[in-house]
Amino acid sequence: MTLTSGVLKLKKTEANHPFRMAVIRLFSNPTTIIGLTLVLIAIGCAVFANVIAPYDPIRGDLANLYVKPPSLEHLFGTDEIGRDIFTRVLYGAQISLKVALFAQFIGLSIGLFVGLVSGYFGGWIDIILSRIIDIIMAFPLLIIAIALTGILGSSENNIILALGLVSWTTIARIVRSQVLSAKELEYVSAARSLGANNLQILVRHILPNIIAPVVVFVTLGIGSVILAEAALSFLGLGSAQQSTPSWGKMLTESRGFIRSAWWMSFFPGLAILFTVLGFNLLGDGLRDALDVRT
Repeated sequence: MTLTSGVLKLKKTEANHPFRMAVIRLFSNPTTIIGLTLVLIAIGCAVFANVIAPYDPIRGDLANLYVKPPSLEHLFGTDEIGRDIFTRVLYGAQISLKVALFAQFIGLSIGLFVGLVSGYFGGWIDIILSRIIDIIMAFPLLIIAIALTGILGSSENNIILALGLVSWTTIARIVRSQVLSAKELEYVSAARSLGANNLQILVRHILPNIIAPVVVFVTLGIGSVILAEAALSFLGLGSAQQSTPSWGKMLTESRGFIRSAWWMSFFPGLAILFTVLGFNLLGDGLRDALDVRT
């Protein structure tokens, strides 16, 4: 009887494990499923673009140097030099997602370090780092990205670096606020009394307990970086060089054909819309699933 009750108690404990409950909440939300589906479609298009795409994304059809509307031959139509829009949208996903993911990784790395150090040590370190964050956030981040891109030059690596260097401030503020609360809790005091040093407390005790809101913000921020990259490409400062497809650059190239060839701007814009929407819905779902109050 005792053994049976112990097994039942163990199963109940496993069923109520926080991670398992978070996964259940995540996949029981219909909007989260929609967001995850859109994100997976975007990632699949980027990864398998060379398999799915029926045409060359850069080289046009020299025999048909004019725009063609959507048809069975060209699902999204063609541009002014005969390039297939569907193919270019697929390859454009590679640039947008690569820039967004690597830029967020840079921003996350800097923001985590600054937020942990500022919130945990406090004092003059906190004052200096907080003032630096305030100064950077006083300027529109897109303006800073444009300035950095203009200084560094228009290339894929430079746009990743520029967007990464302007996206860390909000992450640092979120981490700092979480650390200020977490470092006063009992488990941190217990670890300190047992002889744990500052690095061990930060990495083993504080960071795992504050990572949930950071993950949510980074997921939501991917959509913002995609929009920023598209805006820079639209202004001619994006990561795409020459004829390399980019969603923002495709919108720029279609400005003169909005009335005569609506599909040239419609489908790249639609790709941006659904990709950003997917990451936003996924971020909202993660926020609800990882909320400890639920």
